[in-house]
Amino acid sequence: MRLNDLQPGKGARPAKKRIGRGPGSDLGKTGGRGHKGQKSRSGGYNKVGFEGGQMPLQRRVPKSGFRSVTAQCAEVRLDALSKIEGDVTLDALKSAGVVPRDAKRAKIIASGELSGAVQVKGVAATAGARSAIESAGGSVASE
Repeated sequence: MRLNDLQPGKGARPAKKRIGRGPGSDLGKTGGRGHKGQKSRSGGYNKVGFEGGQMPLQRRVPKSGFRSVTAQCAEVRLDALSKIEGDVTLDALKSAGVVPRDAKRAKIIASGELSGAVQVKGVAATAGARSAIESAGGSVASE
């Protein structure tokens, strides 16, 4: 047996419809397209979602939902850093309840007063917050 001898099993592939071959074929005259109308013509088609002029479903149902990419970044005030023991990381912020559990990123903003020196690792900080942390004796490691 060779690759060019391979054939599908008997009955595995139905025979192609041979339309327009006379009344004995069951597909003569109109060729299975019925009588008249847009669908019987060559090139006749309807736009996807077209409902014959009725207001289509995708326009009847109101628009809803929008997930902002920037909303996934939680803001952290300087005074909230006092709640964290040790280094300030995203996991530490989540466990202290400062940021939501589903937050992907966090950014420290210059709002409020910083009580002591903190080490920030893997959390973004604004320029003002960075200078406030460094002036208090802490450090900000870049992401």
